[in-house]
Amino acid sequence: MTKLKIPKTIKYIISDFDGIMTDNCVYIDNNMNMTRKINFKDIIGLSRLKHAGIEVIYISGEKNAIIDTLTERFNLPESHQNIRIKIDVLKDIIKRYNLADDEYLYMGDDINDEECLKFCKIKITVPNAVERIKKIKKIQITKNFGGDGAFREVANCLLNL
Repeated sequence: MTKLKIPKTIKYIISDFDGIMTDNCVYIDNNMNMTRKINFKDIIGLSRLKHAGIEVIYISGEKNAIIDTLTERFNLPESHQNIRIKIDVLKDIIKRYNLADDEYLYMGDDINDEECLKFCKIKITVPNAVERIKKIKKIQITKNFGGDGAFREVANCLLNL
């Protein structure tokens, strides 16, 4: 796979959460409590992006306390959870922040991200995305899997690391 090509004009990363920041698995303990894991490499990537002035907004189809924690800890401008039709939220974000096509990118990995990925000029997915997503025209695929440094790979590319 080739290195990602991301323009330095990017001001916002708008991303799905599960499958990008996580390994797309839900872990259930004996008391039926659900948890997810995220890779610290990706958290460091988020921190470095914020430090460089690049904003991150999550649009997730699920409710996840990890998103709340990251939004608060890194002072993200906003995050959206339990969203079934993500394209409406994406278009609203673009409009409110007055973003040009080359000022944001979208990361997603599953069919509920498809409309957003097709809509965006700069679109990125992960190797463990569903096949239908990997076949979207002009989509870039990270070397790292979701939940295993894919988000950090995007951050490093933007930050020339």
